[in-house]
Amino acid sequence: MGSVKDLKILKTPTFETSGEGLFTFSDRYSIFDWGGMPDHIDYKGESIALLGAYFFEKLDDLGFTNHYMGLMENGQAKNLSQLNNPSKVMKVQLLRVIDPKFDDNRYDYSVYSHQKGNFLIPLEIIYRNTLPEGSSVFKRLNESEIIPEDLGFKNPPVPNQKLKKPIIDFSTKLEVTDRYLRPVEAQEIACLNDEELDELKENTLMINKIISQEFSKIGLKNEDGKIEFGFGPERQLIVVDVLGTLDECRFTFNELPVSKEITRMYYRDSAWHCATEDAKKKDRINWKENCIIQPDPLPPKLKNLISQIYCSCTNEITGKEWFKDINPLNEILKEIKGEIYCEK
Repeated sequence: MGSVKDLKILKTPTFETSGEGLFTFSDRYSIFDWGGMPDHIDYKGESIALLGAYFFEKLDDLGFTNHYMGLMENGQAKNLSQLNNPSKVMKVQLLRVIDPKFDDNRYDYSVYSHQKGNFLIPLEIIYRNTLPEGSSVFKRLNESEIIPEDLGFKNPPVPNQKLKKPIIDFSTKLEVTDRYLRPVEAQEIACLNDEELDELKENTLMINKIISQEFSKIGLKNEDGKIEFGFGPERQLIVVDVLGTLDECRFTFNELPVSKEITRMYYRDSAWHCATEDAKKKDRINWKENCIIQPDPLPPKLKNLISQIYCSCTNEITGKEWFKDINPLNEILKEIKGEIYCEK
């Protein structure tokens, strides 16, 4: 399934009908497209599953179609209110995953032009509530990969500029390395009509608002995040994968990261990350095999504090103490602040 969660297929999806499967959220984590890093973060799997279930059940209440069927306990799929203990296994409806063809060093998405429904849309839809210094947006603007109008600006934005409304961005979902797309290219590769593209963006903005409101209750700011969608058998839009978690979103508390951005910050200036960037420039497809350095493990104290952040956020957002003897989030963050900047 992926570098941080596993999939067990219970019923295979077809052209006409959805399937069923089990997501098992692991304690693995991934950054910079590397895949599984050397460490496992204790209780991360349960934290992500519980928080994802919380937001899927919010979407259910608000009428958003999604693929969530419950969390597994004693062989049964249950809602959070029925669950006795943390679970890392989520039952979901499955859609077809249609890989684009790779030929002559490019991806061919023409297969999507013949599809009616019941498939994963091959895009990640990214909402951005802020544009902090170092955002990929500025690099892409400088290199003319996008223009300000693609993001709804008349003039080029500046770092930390206050946004009047969130920005919608797109990247590929099924390529070896994620690739950002201009809106017109995203629409083209997924074979979306104008109404479908508008619905995709509108739903993303509404979900962004829900996530932002929930996390603001515990003092966190929702900086950006990703949402994934598919089409059901009748080509109705369906929210898939998982949402509203510390892996899918970037949150801050008084400008301090509260997400897997903490691990990105720790590794960003490391020799390993520099080596990955060099390898990607030389070969975007086979870069990992050509990377000459492997990542080192996290310091034990930092790893433990990251685990506590996952647990504390899940406790506080859901309003239930799933994980015992965990300090309040603000206390954990005070302790972690110095650890992020320790010598690599």
